[in-house]
Amino acid sequence: MNVFLCCQQATARHTVPAYAFWQGYFKNGLTEAGHDWIEAPGVDWARGLLPLAPQTRASWRQEAWSRTVEFLQKEHAGRRVDLFLSYLFPDQVDAAAVRAIRDLGIPCVNFFCDNVREFIRIPEVYRPFDLHWVPEYKGLALYRQAQLPTLHAPMPCWVPPMWRDPVRTDSHPITFIGTRDEQRASLFASAIAHGLAIELRGTGWSAGDAPAAATPPRVKSLGAKLANQLAFARQHGAGGLLRKYARMLRPPPAPEIDLTAHAQPAPVGDDYWRVLRGGTVCVGVNRYPSVRHPHARPDTYSRLRDLEAPMAGACYLTEWTEGLDQLYDLGREIETYRTAAELADKAAMLAADPAGRQRLRLAGQRRALSEHTIGRTLIRIQRQLGLHG
Repeated sequence: MNVFLCCQQATARHTVPAYAFWQGYFKNGLTEAGHDWIEAPGVDWARGLLPLAPQTRASWRQEAWSRTVEFLQKEHAGRRVDLFLSYLFPDQVDAAAVRAIRDLGIPCVNFFCDNVREFIRIPEVYRPFDLHWVPEYKGLALYRQAQLPTLHAPMPCWVPPMWRDPVRTDSHPITFIGTRDEQRASLFASAIAHGLAIELRGTGWSAGDAPAAATPPRVKSLGAKLANQLAFARQHGAGGLLRKYARMLRPPPAPEIDLTAHAQPAPVGDDYWRVLRGGTVCVGVNRYPSVRHPHARPDTYSRLRDLEAPMAGACYLTEWTEGLDQLYDLGREIETYRTAAELADKAAMLAADPAGRQRLRLAGQRRALSEHTIGRTLIRIQRQLGLHG
């Protein structure tokens, strides 16, 4: 197929976390599966992730989408474009432009991976898409409630072939890679108290690596403050707004254990794959901070690491959440935990069982690389939309 890609490409570097890798995953995954991809030259999609003023956002959106529609009109006239595939947040979408692309005869599919974290209802601006690629099991109910066509498929993940060879020898101890947040800090503090020996690699774990202090916000008018609170309530619900104020009055308790003793530098470049694959156990965390849920009872959903680590051949132990059993044979291809105590126990069990770790590595990698690739998802998209290519 000839696929037009809109997946957070940028023409400049932006102060937005975790966006640059998506285009690499999409492009390499499509190429490996034998598909061609194209993109609108000069369009900075990642700029739409910034907290732009309304007028600035409207100008950006008009320019980005007018260039895209014009490019597709010319491209489609010369060589058929089979699919418009995007990863777009609601504020990045121009519904009229999506309809114009569909009018060209190009079906439009949008992937979004933080549905349960971001939405209590699916935004109306998503309605023009022909299909919604939904990776979270819990997110399906939101799309069904909105009566929108969905495809439940794994997150788009791609691992460079040089990092797919089976790991023969562990090169690192039990490891977690990821930024510190209040839920992860609470989980690991409790697990360490239960005996977990782990390295924590990522922003915020080291004493000198705390996030920079935020610039004091500009004083807003009463009307602007009320508008912000109404927007927050629309996104998170009245309960979320009440819990937000409750946490301001009584923040979650800080971990009693000093986690800086377990901190190591975040791996960059090829070291990322070496640490991810080479850890005795690679730990995943699927809980997340949210004002919609009590701190002591966090919500969970399957994250990108649940694909990435097994694809790379890691011995993977991740937090249980709904839908994981549709991706893997739990206990044979990956291991899961539900509590901090179980995390400590299972990590120790795996650390003491080299043969069991190797079986898990090989079985999890085999499943992920055979069934959870971008190419496999494209086959399912083609079938659901009745496309040929």
